[in-house]
Amino acid sequence: MWARALAGLLAGFFLAAAVTGLLAWLPPGPWQSAIVPSLIAFIPAWMLSALWAFAFRTGLRAWTWLGGSALAGFALLWLLRANHWVL
Repeated sequence: MWARALAGLLAGFFLAAAVTGLLAWLPPGPWQSAIVPSLIAFIPAWMLSALWAFAFRTGLRAWTWLGGSALAGFALLWLLRANHWVL
């Protein structure tokens, strides 16, 4: 139970940060106009990812899925930033 709780708090924090970054990046126009709504969405995203950790049977699965999802989110943000001229 403690491993899943820590996965929800730590890996869930980074997953929520990646989701918040994607919410700020994806709308049209300058990202500054989307920063406030995406920051408001950060806390609910973190809470949902922390709750999602308890849907897994083991702490290892929770760490794997939440951490992998966070890494995938940050990789997508990096790709969007590196290739912003394509979009």
